[in-house]
Amino acid sequence: MSKLTQSSVWLALKKHYVDIEHVHMRDMFDADSSRYSKFSLQLGNILYDYSKNRINDETVKLLLQLAQAENVPDWTAKMFDGELINHTECRAVLHVALRDRGDKPIMVNGVDILPEIKLERQRVYQLAEKIRSRQWRGATNQAITDVVNIGIGGSHLGPMMATEALRPYTLHDLNVHFVSNIDENHINDTLEFLNPETTFFIIASKTFTTQDTMVNAETARQWYINKVGDDALINRHFAAVTSNIPLAMKFGISADNIFKMWDWVGGRYSLWSAIGLPVVIAIGADMFEELLNGAYEADQHFRTTPLQENIPVMMAVLGIWYNNFFQSQTMAILPYDQHLHRFPSYLQQADMESNGKYVDREGHRVDYTTGPVVFGEIGIAGQHAFFQLLHQGTKLVPADILAPVYSLRCVARHHRALMSNVFAQTEALMRGKTAIEARHELTAEGYHYDQIEQLLPYKIFPGNRPTSTLLFDTLDPKTLGSIIALYEHKIFVQGIIWNINSFDQWGVELGKQLAKNILSELNDSDNIDSHDSSTNGLINHYKHRRPGGAKKLHEA
Repeated sequence: MSKLTQSSVWLALKKHYVDIEHVHMRDMFDADSSRYSKFSLQLGNILYDYSKNRINDETVKLLLQLAQAENVPDWTAKMFDGELINHTECRAVLHVALRDRGDKPIMVNGVDILPEIKLERQRVYQLAEKIRSRQWRGATNQAITDVVNIGIGGSHLGPMMATEALRPYTLHDLNVHFVSNIDENHINDTLEFLNPETTFFIIASKTFTTQDTMVNAETARQWYINKVGDDALINRHFAAVTSNIPLAMKFGISADNIFKMWDWVGGRYSLWSAIGLPVVIAIGADMFEELLNGAYEADQHFRTTPLQENIPVMMAVLGIWYNNFFQSQTMAILPYDQHLHRFPSYLQQADMESNGKYVDREGHRVDYTTGPVVFGEIGIAGQHAFFQLLHQGTKLVPADILAPVYSLRCVARHHRALMSNVFAQTEALMRGKTAIEARHELTAEGYHYDQIEQLLPYKIFPGNRPTSTLLFDTLDPKTLGSIIALYEHKIFVQGIIWNINSFDQWGVELGKQLAKNILSELNDSDNIDSHDSSTNGLINHYKHRRPGGAKKLHEA
């Protein structure tokens, strides 16, 4: 048994769970008119209402004791101070340094990293401004009209999410595209209507060897050469964000167009670095600074606010409450803002790649569940897709609902209809509908007794389904920065309590390694027998059925 599950506070939470398991939230609200004010927190214009959760005062007290007992404040200080908390890779974890607004040095291996961060950011701003202002000219002296970011994982999901989220703040005559999938359809569909003379590519890869990214990068390079005629002026159309400068230069990109990545920033936390170049091109340096300001404000809140008033801490311990005591294995992210349509996908990587671990920091297999399965969709779309399961399914799915008080253009008819759904869904999930309420409703609708008895079981909603709501004034860059940072810190806190390293991702490697071996086996038409029977069968079926066989592949 692990130290965590044998701790006194964990055992107290198990006992408390038995006491509260069958208590209904509607009864909790009926018994305590101050529940909302008691269980809500605020950071700037962001309101975090967690009152519609299966908790009471004792739950919160015990969960915060758990965070304290697992030394969350101490680990927080270690992260901000640049200690090597990513122990499996012997690295600091300093994405917070990328948005630091203070003047105190941040040291890594005896070196203050802030001057280099600021210098690299200014280089990013300079290139972005030249492209935005049309000063930057392509090989044929034409201005750039389209920017294509080629990356995968954190080099793709973060910039794409932020660019989409801040769409109202972008230049609408400068298009930013994102390519991640090695399937040729993704890059071919993207390039189909673009002009190579007015297209600028950003190749984002820490190692500059990632197969998905580099295959797409080579395709983009060849597309450019085929249309323009040679690669003499390739620097007018390509930039790179990488830690492998020699390989980027070998690709044909000049040092002036290569931006640094550091090993103390994980890919899924790298939006704030030069990986954000496409975001800066889209919204400009001033707005990107606001994004950083919002994240920094959330950093300061997380770093300095007592646990009981700390939004990321409360988000984290609620997740542990459901994951480890209610045995709820999923988490739904439901934005009610169209521009956040990529936010659930972004959080899937941020959370599942961080905390999808079964080995603790001492190398032992854990005896408790860790990271949840994160999924989500725009709330309105979700209501017509999977909300049926949320309301009447057999699984308990805690959900975060995010919504703006107003949008940038804010057409009242649209926005009030939108927000009526936000408030209705959180209430419906909490209260449900009893048999008595359903019977009255069916009677009022004119159903006779036999029909009512037949329909009644289908009309009952159990309720008691937990939601937390984040309301914010509007989705501007500063607010988005704060929201992202709050979730980053939530993930960190959960990793600390679970005693796992949230900042490595060894689980990503095995499939990549096997793919390299299998790729060489696909270059001929011989049958394969070196794998298990299923993998052999699938490979051989593919090789026999592909058009043109090995000859066509070699010619390509």
